[in-house]
Amino acid sequence: MPLLRAYVVWSPKLEARAAAGQSQAEGRGGGGLTAEQFDVVVIGGGPAGYAAALYGGLAGLRIALVEKDKVGGTCLHRGCIPAKELLETAAVYRTVKRAKDYGISASAIAVDFAASQARKRKVVEQQHKGLQGLLKRRKVVTYGGTGALHPGRVVRVVGPGEGSGGEVVDLRAPAVLLAAGSVPRTVPGFAIDGRLVLSSDEVLELESLPSTAAVIGGGAIGCEFASALSDMGVQVTILEVLPKILPGVDGDVSDVVAKSFAKRGIAIRTGVRVHGHTPAPDGSSTTVHFGEGEDLAVDLVVVSVGRRPSSEGLIGPGCSVEVDERGFVKVDELMQTSEQGVYALGDLVATPGLAHVGYAEAMLVLDQLLGRPAVPVDYAKVPWCVYTFPEVAFAGYSEEAAREAGYEVVTKKDSFVGNGRAAIVGEAEGLVKIIAERQGDGTAGKILGVHMAGPWVTEQLGQGYLAVNWEATADEVAHLVQPHPSLSEVFGETMLALAGKGLHVG
Repeated sequence: MPLLRAYVVWSPKLEARAAAGQSQAEGRGGGGLTAEQFDVVVIGGGPAGYAAALYGGLAGLRIALVEKDKVGGTCLHRGCIPAKELLETAAVYRTVKRAKDYGISASAIAVDFAASQARKRKVVEQQHKGLQGLLKRRKVVTYGGTGALHPGRVVRVVGPGEGSGGEVVDLRAPAVLLAAGSVPRTVPGFAIDGRLVLSSDEVLELESLPSTAAVIGGGAIGCEFASALSDMGVQVTILEVLPKILPGVDGDVSDVVAKSFAKRGIAIRTGVRVHGHTPAPDGSSTTVHFGEGEDLAVDLVVVSVGRRPSSEGLIGPGCSVEVDERGFVKVDELMQTSEQGVYALGDLVATPGLAHVGYAEAMLVLDQLLGRPAVPVDYAKVPWCVYTFPEVAFAGYSEEAAREAGYEVVTKKDSFVGNGRAAIVGEAEGLVKIIAERQGDGTAGKILGVHMAGPWVTEQLGQGYLAVNWEATADEVAHLVQPHPSLSEVFGETMLALAGKGLHVG
């Protein structure tokens, strides 16, 4: 149900009292503390949490945001943003190394990784300050500390320094949003020590590059690290337990990346399990044990096997919120938990762990609270981007997944090799593949999926994403005009060919 309008009223007097930490509530919280009253309390300041706070604040709701570290969460401080800065450093280095191809002389090319890290910190801090300012302008009250849900939709916040006089405050609201995020998963035998074995968190804080590295996990994050490290001169080996890297990506597209990696000297071992590692006596390197008695000596091990929800300690005694065996909070399609007025979103629930999915889930919840139409997120059609070289982007079914779902399909793919813009930028590696539902006459009907690998495809996915989500047909999309010369012509040419009207593609 929508929040009562009475809660939306905001006055300078209330704002001043909130800033001073005084109570706006009637009643008391779980420990006898007078509870601050809000319209919505959000636990977690990552993408899902801060998006909910910003969206609700814009609508005039009184929002409390609880964050134990820094607003922005993993994405801003230890994930999306710093990782892409690392990849951009790799891209610039790769480009400068081939500057002579463009008639530009360059010599003594080297990576100053410490300088790259300094730039990363500058970018992150700039984004962090911008987010803090935006939350302030939306009148979001931010509490620094660890939040936990207690009965009666009371959120107890324990500030930094618990055990040594840390401040405790109780917050109450008609709606509580759980958005505590996630942490990197580990694998048995590879305890994160920050020296020889690193998770994604520690990799992004390196001040110098190793000579060799093993990346455990061939998913999106693992492949991004492998790609960046390799481009900057590190000898990389990917160890993946599944039959191929980039699971979920169409096979033709993941093959493009695998072949590119192989040409650049990245070793890929799929279908193998890791069993542990043995550090060298001097601690300068380690030997990874994997497969059927195989060993690999490396300077560094990067464990990149996904993330797990941060649900420990989040739900207090007496609450009816359910958590599954993997630690995910159980929700329905509208993100509602089993406790009335309590919602969960972002990495805390078993949906795609993507920042933009967290944004969408936040808006879905707030739309319900505001009495607006609420449409559940269609997770099968959300956009995915992998910032390797070459880049990968997709939305909707792969060919394999579409067939497994029972569809009869028609597919068409086209390479970037013949594209003028790709030739100009010197990156013709990759392809666009479109999967459509086969109609009764054998022609292509509704677009089921668009999967791409190649130059800047993460910036080209928009039209493919819209085609999938609007359930457009091949004929409808083929009718639209692409600019020339542009990389997006490959998508247009592939769609024309799928509709039986190809110009350059048969």
